[in-house]
Amino acid sequence: MNSARYVHWRDGEIWLGYFVDFPDYLTQGKSAQDLADNLRDLYKDLTSGEIQGIRRVAELTVG
Repeated sequence: MNSARYVHWRDGEIWLGYFVDFPDYLTQGKSAQDLADNLRDLYKDLTSGEIQGIRRVAELTVG
């Protein structure tokens, strides 16, 4: 089973979150579980290869 790190927080009644590797793509949910479900759907979309121009965080060793 794969895993992906994400950042999440509660803003009033809404839960918000995004993947560490894809910080430009935010999603929300009515509960923590709803947010997790929406994050799973978002991850599938972001990694499917069907969407062009997705920006992603990477790390480069220099020097």
